[in-house]
Amino acid sequence: MRPGDPLSEVLDLVDVRGVVSGGAAVSGAWMSPEMDMSSALKFMAVVRGGMRVHAAGLDAPVDLTAGDVVVLNHQDGVRLESVTPDGLPRRVIEEVDVNDDVLALFGSATDADDIMVGGHVDLNPAGHALLAPVLPPVAHVRAAAAAATGVRRVLDRLFEELLADRVGSTFAMRQYGQLFVLELLRAYMHQTDLPPGWLRVSTDEQLRPTLALMHGEPARRPSVDELARAASMSRTSFAERFRTVAGMPPVAYMSRWRMLHAQRALRDSDVGVGALAGHLGYASESAFSTAFKRETGESPLRYRQRLRRATA
Repeated sequence: MRPGDPLSEVLDLVDVRGVVSGGAAVSGAWMSPEMDMSSALKFMAVVRGGMRVHAAGLDAPVDLTAGDVVVLNHQDGVRLESVTPDGLPRRVIEEVDVNDDVLALFGSATDADDIMVGGHVDLNPAGHALLAPVLPPVAHVRAAAAAATGVRRVLDRLFEELLADRVGSTFAMRQYGQLFVLELLRAYMHQTDLPPGWLRVSTDEQLRPTLALMHGEPARRPSVDELARAASMSRTSFAERFRTVAGMPPVAYMSRWRMLHAQRALRDSDVGVGALAGHLGYASESAFSTAFKRETGESPLRYRQRLRRATA
């Protein structure tokens, strides 16, 4: 990881993954059944042709062309249809599971008018708390935007892996799915004004030296004066800018960052709670447990047990 790359550091901590799970290849006038996606962060990408997206979070439907991607942030009432003149009868299609029927589905893709692939963004609880609030109900990433060239490039490679059925394709699709989410975020950040939060602060060049101090050693607690000096700003100007960009004061951000480290350690390792408390700079296990429960709503041990039961 490149030093001082806050976005990579956050994505690594919250374990964001893109999972391709379905798709469709169809010609003529078509429509999908109405779908409830209120329990997931879904994405749909157009490989060829186009589609129209209806969703409860939209004032008007969104038309997508080849290379466009739409991210649906826990939406219900979602319906897809071909971009054809109104009044034409549309046949109903079903999404086909990539794992079971991809070759049958896309085997004649060269003849299809519209080709779409879909999936979801797999998030741990910490990632969900960070990513969902900074995305709108429906985010449209346009292929025509200069920042979206990476999205189209990865989308093409994903589709190539779907069709080729080569040795190692499952592994390749996992990696491309990860890159796909990264390119989506990059393109989205260049197409819109981000709301206050982790995504906006992680891309703020003036605050980058400050984040390097905050992220470098989670146990360390630099003062606001030290953070301001790193950003070459006065204490007052720094505190105001950080709160505006991050949506929280610097001290609260550092506490949240320590808790992200704690959640990953409890999820992925067998480190004891007391040892973890010391590693993160807390004076006692009790102080750490209180801070952890305040952030997550449950004790460190209960958090670990719940995640491991879910995994089992």
